[in-house]
Amino acid sequence: MLLIFNSLGTPPNSAIQKYMNQKKVPQLFVATGATKWNDPKDFPWTMGWQPNYQSETQIYAKDILKNHPNAKIAVLYQNDDYGKDYLKGLKDGLGQKAESMIVAEDAYEVTEPTIDSHIVRLKASGADVFVNITTPKFAAQAIKKNAELGWKPLHCLNNVSASIGSVIKPAGFENSQGIISSQYLKDPTDPQWKNDPGMIAWNKFLDKYYPDANRSDASVMYAYTVAQGLVHVLKACGDNLTRANVMKQAASIHDLELGGLLPGVKVNTSPTDFAPLSQLQLVRFKGETWERFGDILSSDVGG
Repeated sequence: MLLIFNSLGTPPNSAIQKYMNQKKVPQLFVATGATKWNDPKDFPWTMGWQPNYQSETQIYAKDILKNHPNAKIAVLYQNDDYGKDYLKGLKDGLGQKAESMIVAEDAYEVTEPTIDSHIVRLKASGADVFVNITTPKFAAQAIKKNAELGWKPLHCLNNVSASIGSVIKPAGFENSQGIISSQYLKDPTDPQWKNDPGMIAWNKFLDKYYPDANRSDASVMYAYTVAQGLVHVLKACGDNLTRANVMKQAASIHDLELGGLLPGVKVNTSPTDFAPLSQLQLVRFKGETWERFGDILSSDVGG
């Protein structure tokens, strides 16, 4: 086996990380934004892909501090490494103000059928900013429950759950107005990309290889883009297809632009930086799509 590619989820990848590194098998572009994948010193055979979770919530924190300095923040997060990573980024980003600004935090278990009771508790805190660190199923539930309760805080939704097809549409467009999230990929449902060469190439690829794809699901664009990253690495390896060379080439990417990435977002790695993507664009949901605002932002974590 040359490598494993884009294996999904923080707990499964954590479970095999030591073994893969002991056996010197590339665990390449894992499909999780945990910050710990960027640790080339201790785990030189493991590399992430997407902007890490701490980067993302640091960027939300910067926006809150700038535009809502007196905010009272309620946080809902998944009670595992994924949720706690995001929470740490938020607190680091808020700095000394974290203790006074965060008025409520509530953790849910992935085994819970619904998070309605958590939303009720968070609303009761009197918070006017809601940081929603959930996976798609629970994100849709939270958006619906907020609307049902008439709770209308500034709603920051992690980009893991920003898919229009799998979260926003099921939760209801009318319930999702004004939600803030972040992107690094082009949104296939956004008409502004209609004539974009990268989007045209994506659609042609799907026509040929995956005609039944749900083109409004951001996961399809994610999969296509990370696969382009793998193609870049394998081409860079040339005829020297060894595990060591795979990692060497993966750690030598400079300003790589891929068709599915937002303009200005580039892939960069080095032997001391295993965070290929570390830039994000803030977006706000309006009508039936995400609207980008502000500049492409980088955080102080990784990359």
